[in-house]
Amino acid sequence: MAAALAVLIFVVAFFFIATEKADKVKTVLIAAGLMAVFGLIPGERVFFSPHEGIDWNVIFLLLGMMIIVGVVKQTGLFDYLAIWSAKRSRGKPYRLMVMLMLITAVASPFLDNVTIIMLVAPVTVVVCRRLGLAAQPFLIAEVLAANIGGAATLIGDPPNIIIASRAGLTFNNFLVHMAPIVVLTFAVFVLMTRLLFCSALRTEPGSVDAVMALQERRAIRDPTLLVRSLIVLAGVIVGFCLHGIVHVSPSVIALVGAGTMVLVSGLDVGDILQEVEWPTLVFFLGLFVMVAGLVHTGVIAAIGTAATEVVGDNYFLAATALVFGSALLGAFVDNIPYTATMAPVVEGIVADAPDPETGRSLWWAFALGADFGGNGTAVAASANVVALGIAARAGQRISFWQFTKYGILVTVVSTTMAWIYVWLRYF
Repeated sequence: MAAALAVLIFVVAFFFIATEKADKVKTVLIAAGLMAVFGLIPGERVFFSPHEGIDWNVIFLLLGMMIIVGVVKQTGLFDYLAIWSAKRSRGKPYRLMVMLMLITAVASPFLDNVTIIMLVAPVTVVVCRRLGLAAQPFLIAEVLAANIGGAATLIGDPPNIIIASRAGLTFNNFLVHMAPIVVLTFAVFVLMTRLLFCSALRTEPGSVDAVMALQERRAIRDPTLLVRSLIVLAGVIVGFCLHGIVHVSPSVIALVGAGTMVLVSGLDVGDILQEVEWPTLVFFLGLFVMVAGLVHTGVIAAIGTAATEVVGDNYFLAATALVFGSALLGAFVDNIPYTATMAPVVEGIVADAPDPETGRSLWWAFALGADFGGNGTAVAASANVVALGIAARAGQRISFWQFTKYGILVTVVSTTMAWIYVWLRYF
């Protein structure tokens, strides 16, 4: 009964989010409240359980990076980069899109896809405004590229951190096994964007000449603050890259960086906090509680157990189920709580594998499905939700279905390529 009620609440809430018949923040808060009121997730687990409830590491990572980006924004750096990239692309929309996607995909494996979206999205909004282009196609393309690129390393996508912890995998393990298919998938995706967004890749007459005449150096409003903030940002990036060695959570690194940034900036704290995407953070809080209801009532575990019984000792079938099943479920349930929930199930299957190599192949299948499935819908990954929040704040609103109609197609292509890769390399 409890499981059925949890599923009902989740499905109804997802319907309102997908159809946008109600504000998504209000929807998840009501759904989260119902989960708690009906006892589908105990209050102490909502706030304190590492596997059920709110993932505070994600929330504080986002908060810290939003504060850092808010300070950097005051320097004029985003305007500078926007003008520079527009001039480098000579105002040609597709060339600009490829340039922004390449920056995003290359940086995501080392910064994590959420962080890079926070840094690149504001630049994208400014440059599109300069060229008279709608920013939505560019933002969607960047998010899809970030989710693909972030799959390449242990720190590039949050699900990878969870999987590495469970499976005992290293940074180099991810590079060797994940990077090859990520590079190939990204190359195919770049070609796809030419067709997916062809109708949006047209500039307004005269806008290119106007942009080419701009002097990007004049966009920097506070050179002193720029130097200070870039030093702090560089420290944060180094911290992200070394977090596995120093054993400090990325969320703690982001918060320390945010505090340092506020300290060295000399800006009013109230002004900085106005740059934080509070609705996005609240949406994540509610979404985590919604998913926790499914976890606590055993819905997710039941799905995993059923899948385990179906595949038996056919490990290629198990890998196939992990690639496509993770992509499908991860598209409707944020891939962070989904991965945390399913990791113990995968660990059980791996434990029965005939040899370590076969067992590890299942972890790679799981990682590829969870990472690439993050492109499935507008709420499938943290980077997606963050990008939609930034777009709405900039007056370039992206609807659930506007994102999802591209995301589903990219997910189908990328997961199919991942499945072929797993088959050829491991089986």
